[in-house]
Amino acid sequence: MNDVAPPGTDLTARLVVTGAGGQVGRELLRLVPAARAYPRSLLDITDPAAVKSILRPGDIVVNCAAFTAVDRAESEPEAAFEGNATGPAVLAAACTRAGARLIHLSTDYVFPGTGSTPYEPGDPTGPATVYGRSKLAGEHAVRENCADARIVRTAWVYRGTDGDFVATMRRLERERDTVNVVDDQIGSPTYAADLAAGLLELAYRPDTPAVLHATNSGRASWFDLARAVFAGIGADPERVRPCTSAEFPRPAARPAFSVLSGATWRNAGLTPLRPWESALTEALAGGAR
Repeated sequence: MNDVAPPGTDLTARLVVTGAGGQVGRELLRLVPAARAYPRSLLDITDPAAVKSILRPGDIVVNCAAFTAVDRAESEPEAAFEGNATGPAVLAAACTRAGARLIHLSTDYVFPGTGSTPYEPGDPTGPATVYGRSKLAGEHAVRENCADARIVRTAWVYRGTDGDFVATMRRLERERDTVNVVDDQIGSPTYAADLAAGLLELAYRPDTPAVLHATNSGRASWFDLARAVFAGIGADPERVRPCTSAEFPRPAARPAFSVLSGATWRNAGLTPLRPWESALTEALAGGAR
C-alpha cells in the first residue's frame, strides 16, 4: 500500500474515529495510533451532548459506527435505524456545528442487488433489507446535516480475524472435511486494512465527489473467496463445495450482485485499492499487524 499521509501533513491531532472497535476502526488506529478513538463503549453517537463534547474545529471524523447485524435488523428495525440513521444524523449535525469534516462509511446493501454491472455512486438505490434501508436513511441524514460530508460505500469487509468470513473459513477448514458455500452471490471482497488506508487518503482530499465507492478490485462469489482462502493456507480448495442461497435461507435476503465500481474513486485521483486476491494473500499471511 502507498503511504497514507502526504509529506508535511499530520492527522494525529485531528483524526477522530467513531466505531473504533470494529474492523475498519481498528485498522485506522493501527495506521494512526494517536487518533482519538471512540468505540461504542465510550461514545454513543445517538447522544448529541456526548458527540458535541468530543469534537473540535478542524477535526476529521471517520464514522465506522453502525448496526451491522444484517439478519437481526429484520426483527429489530428500530435498533437498526437508531444505529444507522439517527446516530449518523446526530454526528453529521455536530460536525457542522463544530466545523469538523465527516467521512461516513456505508454499504453495498443500499442497492437492490439485482444488477449485472458494477454499481456506480449515482445509480438508483433500492435496498431489499431493513439493514440496507437503515443505511440508506443514514446516507440521507448525513447529506442533510453536513453538506460537505463524504459518503464511502464498501462491501464484503474482512480482517481475517474475529469471526469474519475469512476467519470462519480458516476455522471450518480445520473442523470439517468439506464446506458448502454459496456461489450465486457476487461481490467485491475488501480487506479492512486496504479500506482504512483509502479512507485516510481521502481524509486529506476535501475536493472529491460527495459519494464514492471503495473496495478491492475484481469480483468473486463467496464460493470463490472460500476456495481462495483454502488455497492460500495450503488446503485443498476442492473441499469447498458450491451451493445455492436457497439452500441456506436467512432472515435477510443477500444481494445476488453487489459489485461496486471504483471508477469515481480513481477519477478523483485517489489510489485504487489493489485486486482482492493479492489483498487476501496478505491477510492470510498475517497482514501488517
